[in-house]
Amino acid sequence: MQTDIAPRLVLASASPARRALLAAAGIDATVQVSGVDESVVEADNAADLCLALARMKARAVAATLPADPDVLVLGCDSVLAFDGEILGKPHSPAEATRRWHAMRGRSGVLHTGHHLTDLVSGKQAEDVGATVVHFADVTDDEILAYVASGEPLHVAGAFTLDGKGGAFVERIEGDAGNVIGLSLPLLRRLLMSFGLTVPQLWRAQP
Repeated sequence: MQTDIAPRLVLASASPARRALLAAAGIDATVQVSGVDESVVEADNAADLCLALARMKARAVAATLPADPDVLVLGCDSVLAFDGEILGKPHSPAEATRRWHAMRGRSGVLHTGHHLTDLVSGKQAEDVGATVVHFADVTDDEILAYVASGEPLHVAGAFTLDGKGGAFVERIEGDAGNVIGLSLPLLRRLLMSFGLTVPQLWRAQP
């Protein structure tokens, strides 16, 4: 990576929330979805699983791109550790409803894996962010309405912090961005391991 040239970031994720987090922080990322089959990855704990998935996404996208000394590829994946289970996306209303009946009034730990790859040198850096999430003691009617909204069906843990689900999270312990899907402080540390800084990724001022 040529540190005197502003690097460009390719985000190996379909999540609009992750892209929005980066944009709000002054970083315009190009999105390229990996298309990997997440079901083939297994792990004994949430941290290992989300990191393995983030790594797989980043490497899959990096393999499709031409070598460019100014491009970094970032893969991210999130899962919720709750009551001995590793919870990704529920995909069905019945599963989302079951989870919320179990989670209400209790807490879980949202893990997000981050994997950064330098296209030219092949250098890689990765880490996992963990944030404790305390869920509100929501009513049956609130669960019914939330599941009917469709929002929890396609997000890790069946909830969001930056959407309708934010009303059902009493508090968190840790980085809010990590719950949304990307920890900016963690990204900063990964960049520093490459000899880069966050300001180098900021979009140019008009």
